Amino acid sequence: MDSPILILSLSTAATAAAAAFPKLNARLALSRAKHRSLTGHSKMSRAIARLIPFYEFDIDDFFRSDGAPAAIATQRQDGFFRLSRLYGERYAKGRAMTSEAASRISDLQFTRAYRVPFQYSRLVQEYLGTGAFMESSAGVTVTDIDGNVFYDLTGSYGVNIFGNDFYKECIARGEARAHALGPVLGSYHPAVADNVKRLCEISGLDEVSFHMSGTEAVMQAVRLARYHTRRSHLVRFAGAYHGWWGDVQPGVGNPISAHETYTLADMSERTLQVLKTRRDIACVLVNPLQALHPNASAPGDSSLVDSSRTASYDRAAYTAWLKSLREICTERGIVLIFDEVFVGFRLAAGGAQEYFGVRADMVTYGKSLAGGLPIGVVCGRKDLMRRFREDRPADVCFARGTFNAHPYVMTAMDEFLTRFGDPAFRSVYHGLDEVWNARARHLNDKLTAAKLPVRVSNLSSIWMVHYTEPSRYNWMLQYYLRAEGLALSWVGTGRLIFSLNYTDADFDAVAERFVVAAGKMKADSWWWSDANLTNKNIRRQILKEMLTRKRLR
Repeated sequence: MDSPILILSLSTAATAAAAAFPKLNARLALSRAKHRSLTGHSKMSRAIARLIPFYEFDIDDFFRSDGAPAAIATQRQDGFFRLSRLYGERYAKGRAMTSEAASRISDLQFTRAYRVPFQYSRLVQEYLGTGAFMESSAGVTVTDIDGNVFYDLTGSYGVNIFGNDFYKECIARGEARAHALGPVLGSYHPAVADNVKRLCEISGLDEVSFHMSGTEAVMQAVRLARYHTRRSHLVRFAGAYHGWWGDVQPGVGNPISAHETYTLADMSERTLQVLKTRRDIACVLVNPLQALHPNASAPGDSSLVDSSRTASYDRAAYTAWLKSLREICTERGIVLIFDEVFVGFRLAAGGAQEYFGVRADMVTYGKSLAGGLPIGVVCGRKDLMRRFREDRPADVCFARGTFNAHPYVMTAMDEFLTRFGDPAFRSVYHGLDEVWNARARHLNDKLTAAKLPVRVSNLSSIWMVHYTEPSRYNWMLQYYLRAEGLALSWVGTGRLIFSLNYTDADFDAVAERFVVAAGKMKADSWWWSDANLTNKNIRRQILKEMLTRKRLR
C-alpha cells in the first residue's frame, strides 16, 4: 500500500517538472536566439577577455610576426622608421602636447593604447604617436597645432553631419541669443518651445524630454519603457552600441554583469520567436547603424588582427527586419526604441524612421542637434513619456539633470532646427544614397585598378574599410592615411565619417590620397603573403602566442 507521504512527494515532483519544462523551453529558445559570435554571448566574452594575457613583440618580431622572410621584414622596418621620421618632423608640437596631456587625461591614455592590436601598441605609440589637438576647421578640413591641414574623415564621432562651418554658425548665433539669460538653469529659454514643436514634427511623436547626452537619453527611454510596461528586461542586438551604461554594454568594458538584458541576434527569426513568447520584455533597442554590419561590434583597428572584417549592408533586408520587429512589438506591447544618437538626421530628414519606413514608439537623438554641445533628446508617445501615475501619486519615474535644456544649448539647437526646416536646405537629401554609393564605387574601382587589397563599404556617408588578402598588418594603413593628410578618429580605418558638404572635388582629393597611401603601404611590403598566410592560420598563430605566454607566466 502506497504511503500518503510518498504519493504527495511524487505529485509535488510531477507538478514541479511540468512547471519546469516551459521554463526550460523558454531558456533554450533564448539561447538559440543569441548570435554565435562573442558579441552575442556577453558572459563568455567577459570570461575570455580576462584570460587573454598581455604580450608584445620586440623590434625584430614586430616586423615578421606573420612569418615573413628577413628581406620583407627589412622593407617593413625601413618603411616604419621612414614614416616615424615624417611624423616626428610634421607633428612635433602636437605629439609633445599630447604626450604631456596624456599623463593626466585617462581618455587619451586609453585611445593611445588601443589604436592597434596590443601586441604592437608600445612601439607604435613610441614611433608613430599622433597628435590629439586641432586648432581650426574650415569647409571639410581641420588644421592641427603644427599647421597641417587634413581632410576631416572623423565626422566628430558622427556629430558633424552638415559641416563644421554650419555648426559654428549655429553655435555663434545661438550664443548671441542666449547671452541675455546666460547660465540660468531650471527655467526655460523661449527657444525651448520652438525646439519641442519641431522635434515632435520631425520624429512624428508626441512629447520630448531633454538630457545631457545620448547615453542619458537612452537610459531614460529604457527606464520609461520599464515603468509603463511593468516589465524588467530590455533587448539589445549583438554588437550594437547604445552608450556606455551597464544595461546596454553587458560584455567587455563593463565591470559588472547586466542581469536584465537580453543580447539577441540581429535579423534572426529565432529572435522574433523570443519576442513573441516572453512576457518580461519591456523594450527593444535598435541602433540603425547596425544595418552596415549586423551582429558585429563597431569596427576599430585595435581588433584588426586579420582580414576577416566585412560589411553586408542590404537596405531591403534590414527594412523587412525592422517591419517584422514593429509588428511583433505592437502585438506584444513591447516598446520599440530607435537609438538615433549616431545616425539621426544623417540618412534622411526624418531619420531612420523615414529612411526605413518604420515608426518607433520612442526615438533618441544626440549632439548633432547642437553641433556637439552636450544634449540628448527623447521623443516618445504621450502615454510612454508620462513620469507619474495619476491614480497612484507616489508611483513616479524620476529623471532630472541640472544642465538639461541649458540656454546656450537650446539656442544653438534652435538655430540648427530653423535651418534644417528650410526646404532649400533639405535638398541635401535628394539622391543622397546615390551620391555616396557612387563615391564608394569610384574609390573601389581606383583601388582595384591599382591592385591594392583594400575596399570600402558604406551606409550612405558612413564608411568602413575592409581587406581582401590575409594580413596581420592592415592596421598600419591608418598611419599612411594620416601621412597623406586624412584625419581619422582613434578607431582608424574602422569608421570613416564624411560630412554631407563634401563636394565631388573634395571627395576626389580624398580618394586620390587614399590610393596613394595604400600604394605606399604596399610598396613597404606590409601586405606580403604566401600560401600559408590565411585568416585561419593567423588566428591559430595568435592563439599559439597566447598559450605560450600563459605557460611562461
